[in-house]
Amino acid sequence: MIGNLIAFLVATFLVEPLQSKLVEQLAGGRAPAAVVQQVEACATAALPALVKRAANEPWWAITTAIGAWVGTTSPVAVLTDAEPSCAPALAAARPFLAGS
Repeated sequence: MIGNLIAFLVATFLVEPLQSKLVEQLAGGRAPAAVVQQVEACATAALPALVKRAANEPWWAITTAIGAWVGTTSPVAVLTDAEPSCAPALAAARPFLAGS
Protein backbone atom coordinates (compact mmCIF):
# COMPACT_ATOMS: atom_id res chain seq x y z
CA MET A 1 0.00 0.00 0.00
CA ILE A 2 2.71 2.48 0.95
CA GLY A 3 4.74 1.34 -2.06
CA ASN A 4 1.84 2.23 -4.33
CA LEU A 5 1.57 5.65 -2.72
CA ILE A 6 5.29 6.30 -3.19
CA ALA A 7 5.04 5.16 -6.82
CA PHE A 8 2.11 7.52 -7.41
CA LEU A 9 3.92 10.45 -5.81
CA VAL A 10 7.14 9.82 -7.73
CA ALA A 11 5.24 9.44 -11.01
CA THR A 12 3.20 12.59 -10.39
CA PHE A 13 5.77 14.93 -8.89
CA LEU A 14 9.02 13.72 -10.43
CA VAL A 15 8.62 11.68 -13.60
CA GLU A 16 5.74 13.71 -15.07
CA PRO A 17 7.53 17.09 -14.76
CA LEU A 18 10.79 15.65 -16.09
CA GLN A 19 9.05 13.96 -18.99
CA SER A 20 6.98 17.05 -19.78
CA LYS A 21 10.06 19.25 -19.81
CA LEU A 22 11.91 16.88 -22.12
CA VAL A 23 8.97 16.52 -24.52
CA GLU A 24 8.48 20.29 -24.58
CA GLN A 25 12.15 20.86 -25.37
CA LEU A 26 12.13 18.15 -28.03
CA ALA A 27 9.07 19.68 -29.66
CA GLY A 28 10.77 23.08 -29.62
CA GLY A 29 13.85 21.52 -31.20
CA ARG A 30 11.71 19.77 -33.82
CA ALA A 31 12.83 16.29 -32.84
CA PRO A 32 11.56 13.38 -34.89
CA ALA A 33 8.60 11.51 -33.39
CA ALA A 34 10.73 8.38 -32.96
CA VAL A 35 13.16 10.26 -30.70
CA VAL A 36 10.30 11.66 -28.62
CA GLN A 37 8.79 8.17 -28.25
CA GLN A 38 12.14 6.72 -27.14
CA VAL A 39 12.55 9.43 -24.51
CA GLU A 40 9.00 8.90 -23.23
CA ALA A 41 9.62 5.14 -23.04
CA CYS A 42 12.81 5.76 -21.07
CA ALA A 43 10.99 8.00 -18.59
CA THR A 44 8.47 5.21 -18.05
CA ALA A 45 11.23 2.60 -17.75
CA ALA A 46 13.02 4.73 -15.15
CA LEU A 47 9.99 4.83 -12.84
CA PRO A 48 10.79 1.67 -10.81
CA ALA A 49 14.36 2.81 -10.15
CA LEU A 50 13.17 6.30 -9.21
CA VAL A 51 10.53 4.87 -6.87
CA LYS A 52 13.15 2.69 -5.17
CA ARG A 53 15.54 5.61 -4.75
CA ALA A 54 12.75 7.89 -3.47
CA ALA A 55 11.77 5.28 -0.89
CA ASN A 56 15.38 4.98 0.28
CA GLU A 57 16.29 8.67 -0.01
CA PRO A 58 13.23 10.85 0.63
CA TRP A 59 15.29 14.06 0.77
CA TRP A 60 16.71 13.33 -2.69
CA ALA A 61 13.18 12.78 -3.99
CA ILE A 62 11.93 16.07 -2.55
CA THR A 63 14.85 18.16 -3.81
CA THR A 64 14.82 16.49 -7.22
CA ALA A 65 11.05 16.98 -7.62
CA ILE A 66 11.33 20.65 -6.66
CA GLY A 67 14.25 21.05 -9.03
CA ALA A 68 12.23 19.46 -11.83
CA TRP A 69 9.34 21.84 -11.19
CA VAL A 70 11.47 24.98 -11.15
CA GLY A 71 13.81 23.87 -13.91
CA THR A 72 17.08 23.51 -12.02
CA THR A 73 17.22 19.72 -12.26
CA SER A 74 18.46 18.20 -15.52
CA PRO A 75 15.91 15.64 -16.73
CA VAL A 76 18.61 13.96 -18.79
CA ALA A 77 20.87 13.50 -15.76
CA VAL A 78 18.06 12.15 -13.55
CA LEU A 79 16.83 9.67 -16.15
CA THR A 80 20.31 8.52 -17.15
CA ASP A 81 21.24 8.00 -13.51
CA ALA A 82 18.02 6.08 -12.79
CA GLU A 83 17.99 4.00 -15.96
CA PRO A 84 21.43 3.74 -17.61
CA SER A 85 19.91 1.90 -20.59
CA CYS A 86 18.25 5.22 -21.51
CA ALA A 87 21.61 6.79 -22.33
CA PRO A 88 21.44 6.02 -26.09
CA ALA A 89 17.92 7.47 -26.45
CA LEU A 90 18.84 10.55 -24.45
CA ALA A 91 22.04 10.96 -26.47
CA ALA A 92 19.95 10.86 -29.66
CA ALA A 93 17.66 13.51 -28.16
CA ARG A 94 20.46 15.83 -27.03
CA PRO A 95 20.80 17.75 -30.35
CA PHE A 96 17.10 18.62 -30.16
CA LEU A 97 17.09 19.74 -26.52
CA ALA A 98 17.10 23.48 -25.97
CA GLY A 99 19.72 24.53 -23.44
CA SER A 100 21.54 21.19 -23.29
